[in-house]
Amino acid sequence: MDVIVIGGGIAGIATAYQLHAAGHGVCVVERHATVAQGATYGQGGALLPSALDVWFGPTFMASNRAKQCGMLVKPGFDSAARDFLRQLGTLREPEAFAAQYARLQPLIELSRRAVDEIETGLELEFEQRRGMLHLFRQTREMDEAQPALDLLKRFSVPHRVLSPEQCIAAEPSVPDTPAFAGGVLLPDERTANCPLFTKQLKQMLDDGGVQFRMNRVVAGLRLDSARAAVELIDPYDEKGRANLEVMSADAIVVAAGVETPGLIAGVKTTSSLYPMRMHTLTAPVAYEERAPHLTVVDSVKRITMTRVNQRLRIAGAGVFLSAAKADKPLDATLSRRALDLLGQGTHDWIPGAARVSAARAWDALRLLSADGLPVVGATRHPRLYVNAAHGPAGWGLACGSAKVIADLVSGATPDVPADTLAAVSIDRF
Repeated sequence: MDVIVIGGGIAGIATAYQLHAAGHGVCVVERHATVAQGATYGQGGALLPSALDVWFGPTFMASNRAKQCGMLVKPGFDSAARDFLRQLGTLREPEAFAAQYARLQPLIELSRRAVDEIETGLELEFEQRRGMLHLFRQTREMDEAQPALDLLKRFSVPHRVLSPEQCIAAEPSVPDTPAFAGGVLLPDERTANCPLFTKQLKQMLDDGGVQFRMNRVVAGLRLDSARAAVELIDPYDEKGRANLEVMSADAIVVAAGVETPGLIAGVKTTSSLYPMRMHTLTAPVAYEERAPHLTVVDSVKRITMTRVNQRLRIAGAGVFLSAAKADKPLDATLSRRALDLLGQGTHDWIPGAARVSAARAWDALRLLSADGLPVVGATRHPRLYVNAAHGPAGWGLACGSAKVIADLVSGATPDVPADTLAAVSIDRF
């Protein structure tokens, strides 16, 4: 089959790879001049999500104060935004959280195998680092994280619950004052450079004959029973639609991040998919002896601090706004508050490790779902598929999702349970 993949981020490139490996002809359409320029560019590094850092559950947004929850939430009077937050809040209940994470777990394991197969088969090197240390300031926060610890045990994820002294022994960059409650070490979990991985994979696809149409915007889709097509326009002429180009294929996969809902009929108005603006600081290492060798995570604020060669990448500080403001640049005050959250997290947990004053700041929108799960699989139209909304925690999840898409396009049964497929299907909305 000939398949058009919309989107040149990690989801789109991983999807193109799996489709190509399955023997399909693939063309990737991307609005930028190269791949990994949108949300993929600023990924915090965590390869796969664990029960401790998915963006839902008992410790996520447990407080509505930004300094405590690590997010800036300003939905205003937008009923859709408030409804989204209300739905996400229901997953703070331990039983609901456990049930939802159990649906996600098979996709995580499929993603782990998919990444390992790509890494081994293509001999890629993408700046990996092993070991993640989740830290908790208050005893109450560790108590609230117990459902996540139960899930780590249930799914046999190697981990150790550490006292403050053991945390400092495991990662000497963590200070002993002020006092903190303790942490959880995940020795086998990894961080890696997502944009580097994506670009290397794109080069392999180039060499393998996959087509790329860069600097092209998808203005719309044409779907019928016999064929599917995309309407392409110049990104600098979206209003005039001059030189409209129509490309047809047997199937289309939309992996366009926050642009995905607008490209798929019937989803644009749902309150269950919403953009969140995420932030990243990339700072030079200040003092070698203070730089962490593990990835350090403020588990409640969802701030991830990881070393990448001579740089430290600090990611988190989500900003949730009304729909009318979500896709507009943040005002200077709100942007400063978000970046200050990242800087403060660095100061709290790895003081002196990063030259924050020399950091390069980045922000972009990420598509989230109100039930915390990605949107992966077939749509109601037999020629249209979607791979999106993987959230900020674990960019490798897109690779397992891509394998699901390739299996579905090929008419094969994906290697995940039926209830997981149903849980990530767009039909759940």
